[in-house]
Amino acid sequence: MTSSALDLVHAVVDPGSWRCWDEPVGPVDELTGDAEYQDDLRAARERSGLDESVVTGEGRIQGRRVAVVVCEFRFLAGSIGVVAGERLVRAVERATAERLPLLAAPASGGTRMQEGTVAFLQMVKVAAAITDHKAAGLPYLVYLRHPTTGGVLASWGSLGHVTAAEPGALIGFLGPRVHQALYGEEFPAGVQVAENLLANGLVDAVLPAERLGGVAARALRVLCGEGGPQGAEAGVPQGVSRVPSAERSIRLSRLPQRPGIRALLDATATDVSPLSGTGAGERDPGLLLALARVGGTPCVVLGHDRGDHNDGPGQALGPAGLRSARRGMRIAAELGLPLLTVVDTAGAALSRDAEEGGLAGEIARCLAELVTLPAPTLCLLLGQGAGGAALALLSADRVVAARHAWLSPLPPEGASAILYRTTERAYEIAERQGVRSADLLRDGIVDVVVEEGEDEGGENGSGYGEFLGRLGALLGAELAALARRDPAERLAARRARYRRIGLPG
Repeated sequence: MTSSALDLVHAVVDPGSWRCWDEPVGPVDELTGDAEYQDDLRAARERSGLDESVVTGEGRIQGRRVAVVVCEFRFLAGSIGVVAGERLVRAVERATAERLPLLAAPASGGTRMQEGTVAFLQMVKVAAAITDHKAAGLPYLVYLRHPTTGGVLASWGSLGHVTAAEPGALIGFLGPRVHQALYGEEFPAGVQVAENLLANGLVDAVLPAERLGGVAARALRVLCGEGGPQGAEAGVPQGVSRVPSAERSIRLSRLPQRPGIRALLDATATDVSPLSGTGAGERDPGLLLALARVGGTPCVVLGHDRGDHNDGPGQALGPAGLRSARRGMRIAAELGLPLLTVVDTAGAALSRDAEEGGLAGEIARCLAELVTLPAPTLCLLLGQGAGGAALALLSADRVVAARHAWLSPLPPEGASAILYRTTERAYEIAERQGVRSADLLRDGIVDVVVEEGEDEGGENGSGYGEFLGRLGALLGAELAALARRDPAERLAARRARYRRIGLPG
């Protein structure tokens, strides 16, 4: 049996901070004339000590005011009827009016069958209220408890900016008992379990209730967007001291020990909350998505992931990775958070699955959404930048490049094969194409180049710590400066920037 609603509340909010918003429910005979249902309601009240299946109110999580809505499973399996639906909507609307982030913790069998179709329709107005809350730029966090099924999962349980789940929780649209009754067979084991949902990109974390408060606080420190540097005085060297050859930069960018996005976050970020996949059943190891403070500035981070140990050229990015990237873009847009993209890819996935999964279309949609995104955007060209997988994450307000980063329509070996039917002229072609950071700076594709230094980007890969420190300070300052710009002016400047690249003058 899942923990009670009030036990969950008191495990999450600061001691003594809980304030209930619930008003008394009317007499049970106003809900339905069914005597058996009235008896069920009275028994549920006695068993749970509550008047309905939903508890709403506010508390503080590490000092921050947060609205909270929680299901009580002991009250008719946490089912949602007319009264519970109205209570939910009023709580969400109050949270929106008072500009409070919202934490929802459902544990429910779904719609209350005793009230029929009118109960079923409650999910529409609850989903609408949540949508309005998010449209107001307010965070919505979800913690799925055991069990969460039916209409609750199919509405307000699946709309979170960030979604976590209770370990071992049963989470699924059609509960196993209903499935067996309808189809005469048991539902496959291990599918509707929190850990499987995490593996498939449907939830972002699996954690016990006692960790929920800390994890929620960390996410809200980013999602609520306060704080950060108040100027661009990062003191990062921006000059070009010595321009390496294309061959040298490409070789160095491919070193196994070269830092990728994970090393960048470890060195420069705090309050990091990884998100898993698209939130719609897909995840791609080639794309990392997280909430974080980078250089002190809260933002959404998404980028190509070289892997846990940087032991190779990295994962090829497929359609699911690009859909995950678009999830990050939506979160940034809804909450007005700056978006940091990190480009470090040897190229997009080349496979039948990628083609049939709509790889080209997903690259196009990423391009279109990023260049028109209302949120402030910053791109870091950290290493390799090959092909459409790189371009999909590039078109930001500002672009920062590491000295040995590069950008090319194809890996240079591919360009050489097209032009000369051999890969042996790859570095010659790269030099002519203008792929180096210095070339990108000259052509207006990059705004700032961050030096790596002879002892940092050298063949032995030593000294990257100082480089990452300088990079983090610059990124934080750039993000903060972008957030202060007038949105309309910033968007117009972004469109003009990409309109004039390559034109004379």
